[in-house]
Amino acid sequence: MVLLSLTASHRELDLDALERLSTGSGSVGRAAVGACGPVQGSVVISTCNRFELYLDVDAPVHGDAVRHATRHVAAVVAASSGVTAEVAAESFTVRTGPEVTEHLFTVAAGLDSMVVGEREIAGQVKRALAEARADGTTSKTLELLFQTASRTSKRVGTQTELGAAGRSVVALGLDLAGRDLAGRELRRGPAPAGDGSWRGLRVVLIGTGSYAGASVAALRARGCDDVRVYSRSGRAEVFAQGHGVEPVRDLVTALADADLVVSCSGARGRRPAGAPADGGAEASLEYVLDAAAVVRARERAAAAAGDEPEPRPLVVLDLALHRDVDPRVADVEGVLLYDLGTLKAHAPATAAGVVDRARSIVDAAAADFEETRLGRAADAAVVALFDAAEERVRAEVDVATERLTTELAARGETPEEGDVDAIARDVRKRVHSALHGQIVAVRADALARARAEEAAVVSGAEALVTGAERGVRR
Repeated sequence: MVLLSLTASHRELDLDALERLSTGSGSVGRAAVGACGPVQGSVVISTCNRFELYLDVDAPVHGDAVRHATRHVAAVVAASSGVTAEVAAESFTVRTGPEVTEHLFTVAAGLDSMVVGEREIAGQVKRALAEARADGTTSKTLELLFQTASRTSKRVGTQTELGAAGRSVVALGLDLAGRDLAGRELRRGPAPAGDGSWRGLRVVLIGTGSYAGASVAALRARGCDDVRVYSRSGRAEVFAQGHGVEPVRDLVTALADADLVVSCSGARGRRPAGAPADGGAEASLEYVLDAAAVVRARERAAAAAGDEPEPRPLVVLDLALHRDVDPRVADVEGVLLYDLGTLKAHAPATAAGVVDRARSIVDAAAADFEETRLGRAADAAVVALFDAAEERVRAEVDVATERLTTELAARGETPEEGDVDAIARDVRKRVHSALHGQIVAVRADALARARAEEAAVVSGAEALVTGAERGVRR
């Protein structure tokens, strides 16, 4: 088995390209395992700033299976997203072997995030594995890989200052929005001066997923006590009951009296069942919040303002990779729109020393994982050595017992059970003492062969990727 990953994130692609590539990502894992023979397992991570596929490939040393899997999965992504096969192949960074482990551990620890050190990615990695289990696409190797990645992420969070700052995409977005909300006079009374509290702000939350839950928690931490949730999927009431917020059914009415909108439904990234993947399906999906709805809401706000010169500005925060909010909303008078592109430009730097400490934990964990994984190949050789040793012990015990029986028979005696046990202990001790050096040698040889076999695949990774790209172009 060889680990293979195809990854795309905010580091390699602009968010528009990443958005197009990951459309329909929910079906990619099942399609890869179901239609590509060498792919024995898959786990897909799809977040607001990355789209990554982790594959367990039944690959021989010559690497044809890896080449086939890479080409096939790129075609699967192309079919699900509507981009061309050539664009899909060129969009991914392909990794094999130890590079897969190191990258996933780095991602899970938050070291590759838009906001370095953010902890939301740790939960997303866990959910990716849970979804793969539910879809029946995971494998023993991927289970161990992702579980170890989660444990490593937890260690980084507890043993470094990286996880202590409360960094997250949600927190960064609210920080940016807070600059425009600071000192605002509210219809429900001004917020307490100078204490940074958001009490009195009215927030409309669009979406009921994990980011929505994180948003509620972050808003409450800032003192916000008036949060309303909208979901066009009909889950608003259930979410509201579980999080102590108020559900709304009429989005325009709710917007008319809002100070802040946080949208994180990601609904445009979920292709409706039966929708064609022809490149136009994603574009045909309606925005959750379009410009026309915002215009109507602003008109109602203006009418409610009466003699006031103009209604209060509305701050809109779009945290969805597949934009919930029509970009034209930014052109509506009195509306400030922040999206992931804005957040990326304002992502804070992290102290080099903190990152270095986190990196050392990740590197050590990745090296240990690879040693354990490759050690499985050596385990079989060691077990075989022990089996052979036990055969030798039994043979020598039989010979020694027969000799003792003959000697005692000449005196009219027979061996006692304790005599036979003593012979067995002495023989086993002597054989096993000599076995230690053999175990070390056999294990080292098996590990060297396992590393050499994997290196034969890994060393040709660039050629394999090039071949895959050429293959999908033909």
